[in-house]
Amino acid sequence: MLGTFMEVLDTSVANVALPHMQGSYAAGTDEITWVITSYLVANAIVLPITGWLGARFGRKRLYLLCLAVFTLASFGAGAAPSLRWQILMRVVQGLSGGAMVPMSQAITLEAFPKEEHGVASAIFGIGVVLGPILGPLVGGWLTDNWSWPWIFWINIPVGLVAYLAATVLVTDPPQPERPGERPDYWSLAFVAVGLGCLELFLSRGERLDWFESSTVKVCAALAALGLALFVWRSLTADAPLVDLSSFRLREFAGGMALVFVVSFAMYGDFVLLPLFVQRLLGFTPTWAGVVLSPGGVASVVAMAAGGLALRKVDVRLIVGAGTLSLAWSSWMLAGISLATPLSYLVTAWIFHGLGLGLVFAPVGATCMQRVEPRLMSTATGMFNLMRNEGGSVGIAVATTVLARRAQFHHARLAERVTPLSAVLQVSRVRLAGRLLPRTGLDPVSAARLGHGLVGVEVVRQSYLMGFVDVFAMLAVVFLLAAPLVLLLRDAKGPGLAS
Repeated sequence: MLGTFMEVLDTSVANVALPHMQGSYAAGTDEITWVITSYLVANAIVLPITGWLGARFGRKRLYLLCLAVFTLASFGAGAAPSLRWQILMRVVQGLSGGAMVPMSQAITLEAFPKEEHGVASAIFGIGVVLGPILGPLVGGWLTDNWSWPWIFWINIPVGLVAYLAATVLVTDPPQPERPGERPDYWSLAFVAVGLGCLELFLSRGERLDWFESSTVKVCAALAALGLALFVWRSLTADAPLVDLSSFRLREFAGGMALVFVVSFAMYGDFVLLPLFVQRLLGFTPTWAGVVLSPGGVASVVAMAAGGLALRKVDVRLIVGAGTLSLAWSSWMLAGISLATPLSYLVTAWIFHGLGLGLVFAPVGATCMQRVEPRLMSTATGMFNLMRNEGGSVGIAVATTVLARRAQFHHARLAERVTPLSAVLQVSRVRLAGRLLPRTGLDPVSAARLGHGLVGVEVVRQSYLMGFVDVFAMLAVVFLLAAPLVLLLRDAKGPGLAS
């Protein structure tokens, strides 16, 4: 679990430190975002082929290698003398960390009997859910109190402890079939192009104005072509790099779809709430993390309860309750204003945490119930791929809709804020009157300052309405995920209701 937590934390912790890194490297905004993009691209490429790598080289050996490489790359990222070196270290982190997470999930599931898979999924899920929640808090605190390299160096002691624990506790499962010496290079090329270009499309699209950019168009076309060819190759090759036969299981296919949709809305919330409290309420990154922390505690409690409840309660009821809790959380956030108290935000996020715990642990246990042992690493790789890609799509859509809706509302508000508006004239006179004794400005300058403050307030209100629109949209997405819960029924799975 330590390795999983370390890797998932690293996907979000660097976001907070980007402005500081940008100053250290004297980089432009477009250049510094490659610190995040390079990690996501490498992470996505390696996830689906983790099963083949584990079978080819031995799961324990590969897991220990990934832990060691990730820890060393963390040191290199913190000590990077240039932006190019930083991006290289992030690629290494993405490749090693991406393979580490599904192996950790497979190891955890196989350490428990099938009837205890709910508990195993809860243990694994703690690291997956707490990472994005604690990332902004840890990153903000380290950046504010120490310096940005420590967001990477903090991985070193955790990595050492995880390596020693894995050396002693992890054992390789029996491998009835070992893949051939030569991998299916066509599948490898297709998945690398498809997922790599998909991540580039999602991470760079909003910045480049989506399909107004030829670069984005090329990435979208290559992503669609690469993924289509990868699926075709995986279904027709004699020895495919990735065995997709687990998707024939109804509960596995339904679980993957549910994980994708829930991750879409979940990561959208993860990005928007800290952005709202920092941009509009003036919170520091550390305090933004404090807002999310109670939700992390709620997630841990709900995961433990959901994992234990699988023995007696129909999994569909548990996951259904989780999706409704997530939808209610987003709907509460759709009721925010600039005067919303901290307690309201924390309460909404607690419902979010409860929902995550009730969804991810039961789904992780249920969809793996009938997966063959030889395909477990591949199945967990696909589980984490759906989580990551759902999150990437959700973040891209949420940030784009936020920008577009804020522009829309700004245009509508600006139509009413004109020199001919009597309400505006009265407000400007009152504002100038208040500014005169407080600023010491002359009447003309005070009037100009008041006019500028009105413009700032129009921007704030337009963004507020944009946030409200996106949170409402995410609540609807959670509700749309509810019917997928019906596909999780597995009458033959031990410990599950029929």
